Amino acid sequence: MRKAIALTLLLPALALGGCSIFKPKTASLDEFAVARNAPLVIPPDYSLTPPVAGTISSTAESAQAQAIEALFGGPAPRSATETSMLDAAGRDRVSLGIRSTAGDPDSRVVDKGQTTVTILQAPEGDTQTASAQ
Repeated sequence: MRKAIALTLLLPALALGGCSIFKPKTASLDEFAVARNAPLVIPPDYSLTPPVAGTISSTAESAQAQAIEALFGGPAPRSATETSMLDAAGRDRVSLGIRSTAGDPDSRVVDKGQTTVTILQAPEGDTQTASAQ
């Protein structure tokens, strides 16, 4: 019986132990007192003017050119080997826009036959020999 009375009095005390009733009051921390804010400063560049309505701005194109220049560093000189290879391949005879017409469905192609189509569509195998069957 004494144990039951002691537990009845002790349990509420333990349950309320985490509450602030029994804790001593301490000063709360001020998160703004940790660091000082820097004073506001007016930027030194006063030469910028707002854009005039109705005018075309070339900043988007120049910004893109500047980004490409920053990423790739501009055109690099070609080596002698690359230049000779391009000359042998006939770079001076290439028509402009050839990449647009290469995948055109109306492009004339040479029919290599059904055997070539079968070989190109064959699944990959584990052996070193190719088979069209």
